[in-house]
Amino acid sequence: VQLQASGGGLVQAGGSLRLSCAASGRTFSNYAMGWFRQTPGTERKFVAAVNWNGGRTYYADSVKGRFTISRANAKNTVYLQMNSLKPEDTAVYYCAPTSMATIKPLYDYWGQGTQVTVSS
Repeated sequence: VQLQASGGGLVQAGGSLRLSCAASGRTFSNYAMGWFRQTPGTERKFVAAVNWNGGRTYYADSVKGRFTISRANAKNTVYLQMNSLKPEDTAVYYCAPTSMATIKPLYDYWGQGTQVTVSS
């Protein structure tokens, strides 16, 4: 599965962004998908996950109530709606096939991420 995230940008605190991650391959709907984020010098951290049909979601405490993950299997795309953004949300965001049991990526493969910068 090839992955490409998009939709990032510069936004003021309190603003919103919607990230998209397009996946290639016919097996997209077989996987739970997750969003992760990384700042320079740190490890990637879990943000949100959605199961294969969108019926179950899970969020990191830091984004709960502000971010919403969803997916459109017909479009091989997973989304992350980010509202009430804070400067600490600034990071490069990546999507990946994810285990709903461990909330960890299934593979050590990261496609192209998208930069989100939140100004105070």
